[in-house]
Amino acid sequence: MVRWVPKKGLQIAIDGPSGSGKGTVARLLAERLGMPVLDTGLLYRLVGWLMKREGVDLEDEQAVTNRAGELLDEIEWDAQGIRFRGELLDGCLRDEEVGRAASRVAAMEGVRKMLLGLQQQVAQQGCIMDGRDIGTVVLPHAQAKFFLTASQRERARRRWSQLQRSGEDVDLDQIHADIKMRDQRDAARKYAPLKPADDAITIDSTTMRVDQVVDRMLAIMERRGLIEKASSTTG
Repeated sequence: MVRWVPKKGLQIAIDGPSGSGKGTVARLLAERLGMPVLDTGLLYRLVGWLMKREGVDLEDEQAVTNRAGELLDEIEWDAQGIRFRGELLDGCLRDEEVGRAASRVAAMEGVRKMLLGLQQQVAQQGCIMDGRDIGTVVLPHAQAKFFLTASQRERARRRWSQLQRSGEDVDLDQIHADIKMRDQRDAARKYAPLKPADDAITIDSTTMRVDQVVDRMLAIMERRGLIEKASSTTG
């Protein structure tokens, strides 16, 4: 397998709508490049989870922003995941209810601005970061920017399959409806709407395997001189 050496301090931004596969692609790229991957979606899922746990009204943007700001110092975020008060969280942040809450808080300008500094600080040494406004707002000077998308029906099918494998009893039509609503909310928000950066490469993965998406990204970055082959082994 070809091994790659990234340019020092390389920042790779992967944006895209819910279910487009950006998280999976980011993890596979990280394995090939030996780089840390940072999932910004987990930050918004954590805020949504915290607000629901504390009974904060998700319709009250000021209350959500204020409470999230009070809790910010107790959040630790790195390539290993998200910790709150020292506890590593993952499973509890992945269900659909938390995802819906995350979509709502992520549309709030105050919350997005509050988390921006944390995201930029963690990314300084180079990383792969995926989310919905990485190339446009969080890492506007990233050397490599990709916008990954797929049809709504295909994204719903992927999410349904993922949840089925984890043992959740979910309805495909409901997931499709949720994704449609998230797309509308992400695109319509006034601050940092979901859209490709002007210098991003858009990849439609509807009919592509995940390894094909990764290989295309690697080829683009190699042509740009952002990564180079280290060695090649057979196996």
